[in-house]
Amino acid sequence: MGEEPDDGLLWDIACPSRPIRVPGVTMAGFVDRGITPPGLRLIPHPAVTLILVLGGTVAMEDHTGRRQQGSFVLGLGSGETLRAVRTDAFECLQVRLSPVVAHAVLGGALGELGGAVPFDELWGREASRVTERLSDLSSWQERFAWVDRWLADRCAAATRVDPEVAWAWRRILAGRGTVRIERLAAEVGWSRKRLWARFQSQLGQPPKRAAKLVRFDHAVHDLVAGGNPAGVAADGGYADQSHLHRDVVAFTGLTPATVVDEPFLAVDELAWGWPGRRPRP
Repeated sequence: MGEEPDDGLLWDIACPSRPIRVPGVTMAGFVDRGITPPGLRLIPHPAVTLILVLGGTVAMEDHTGRRQQGSFVLGLGSGETLRAVRTDAFECLQVRLSPVVAHAVLGGALGELGGAVPFDELWGREASRVTERLSDLSSWQERFAWVDRWLADRCAAATRVDPEVAWAWRRILAGRGTVRIERLAAEVGWSRKRLWARFQSQLGQPPKRAAKLVRFDHAVHDLVAGGNPAGVAADGGYADQSHLHRDVVAFTGLTPATVVDEPFLAVDELAWGWPGRRPRP
């Protein structure tokens, strides 16, 4: 079924054996080994994430202590105030959607996402149908194929984001979050205010915040790969090492020295195909 067991990880992980038809979508299956610690920190990522729980129980807790359980949708960059609280051994399928794809899948709800939103709160009976159908399938590859078809159908029938907004998002990704928003606005022929408003309403975050998130994501993975903070800061377009330090603390509550040990980051290369990088000297 594509599992890649590794005794250093908290979960057994399965990955699709075939390419996903919708660009900007990745998937992975997770089976709890019974050792997921309570209060697991979720690291913010520049994607909207569907956590479809197919067995057992997963609960989310925010900074206020409010706890909800079931399947969830995590908004773009959610995680800095969230904890996953395992209350029972679980099995889940996670889908990461670029915000451009997420707009097609979730529609207007994307701009309203903050933190973890229960799946059934967004889609009601459709949410139950999805999770029940996936639970009935006997292998991860069948589940991945079903979700692939489901997403492709939703995207085909959906209203898309403005071409200028999609282009701006691609430029932010290509520039690893270092592109200036004023320059993006000028290149699409919009005012900064117009780009800011359209980007936030359609993708769920203002462009500056989205760029900051993309830059952080590259930097934190470079740190996990063994890069020293000074070198990672220089390569990532930060003003200095202190600037990197502040961003990592703001997104995770951890320092660059401690964030590298987070279990949620340890699975990224295996589950999501994040390429390993050679440590800096």
